[in-house]
Amino acid sequence: MTASADPTPRVTRRTALLAGVGTGAAAALGLGAPSARAAAGPTPGRPRTLRVTPDGTGDLPTVQAAVDATPDHPDRPWTVVLAPGTYRETVGVPETKTGLTLLGSTGDPRDTVIVYDNASGTPRPDGSGTYGTSGSATVTAAPDGFTARRLTFANDFLRADHPEISAQQAVALRVLGDRSLFDRCRFLGHQDTLLTDTRHRTLTARQYFHHCYTEGDVDFVFGRATAVHAGGEFRTLDRPVDFTPYGFVFAPSTAAGTPHGFLAVRCRFTSAAPDGAYKLARPWVPSSDPTAWPRLVVRDSFLDAGTDATAPYANMREQYPWQSFLFREYANRGPGARVTVPENRPRLTAAEAAAHTPGAYLGDWDARAALRRAA
Repeated sequence: MTASADPTPRVTRRTALLAGVGTGAAAALGLGAPSARAAAGPTPGRPRTLRVTPDGTGDLPTVQAAVDATPDHPDRPWTVVLAPGTYRETVGVPETKTGLTLLGSTGDPRDTVIVYDNASGTPRPDGSGTYGTSGSATVTAAPDGFTARRLTFANDFLRADHPEISAQQAVALRVLGDRSLFDRCRFLGHQDTLLTDTRHRTLTARQYFHHCYTEGDVDFVFGRATAVHAGGEFRTLDRPVDFTPYGFVFAPSTAAGTPHGFLAVRCRFTSAAPDGAYKLARPWVPSSDPTAWPRLVVRDSFLDAGTDATAPYANMREQYPWQSFLFREYANRGPGARVTVPENRPRLTAAEAAAHTPGAYLGDWDARAALRRAA
């Protein structure tokens, strides 16, 4: 999305962005026979699992090929197991692949990375224009009931490498479906890393992020979904800039009529930037939805000194002041959570906080039970 923060290039090594990526050994993991036997798709009677390896020794060699090989609207869910390695590709999971799971095989999300480097302003190869923010996503997951566990989703577009591109939003993951579950995943990027979206502004999409790690600089968690982040970490990056703020963690764009927006509970907000360099959030009212009413609650979390404690919220556009929307905190701690100017940090009462819990946001979807089933 368009952000008013100065997009001064930040020199970052791709090797640093993907630190911890393991290469693994598919043969040692026993991940299946040569891919030729799966070239025509799944065989009736086989287990509903496909195995992907970068060297082609699994059922299929790419994530997209495995997604395409699963049936539409299956009567039982399918799982795509990824061997350790780096998958440099864009992946689209269409709405028809309901209940699909992408699973990193080692248990460590740093071992298995899906990464690409499109930005909003990157020209499309067919000459039809640029990708736009949504189209820049490395992975787009549209179905209901989508699950990802112990994977890294990354967009390693670097501003310094492309000074000719002014639209520098670069999404690692765009997720649109209801009952979408992410367990111990990593989301790496700079501007607009994680887009928690819905398929249409009239639809509600509940999304649960369990012990995930997300890093970036400008508006790097944004969108209109009902998204619960439980026990995760948000890491703000350092930038060689001469302006403040360096950026923003959240930019919710909750659609009018949607009862809940973003909730961060028992999370950690850490920073590689100077003290006070980052704002916690600003409201995003898209030109495509001028009736949006952004909502964010951060509670029971630790905020380090990278967060501007004096004025943690700001406006994206002056006609939509942040005070007009729901930006609230409760029982936070740490240097970035100090209340120095009370009117700049609206807080929930204990009675109000009871309405801002994962259960209240997720309704009849028991995400914890879904986690247990996925384990």
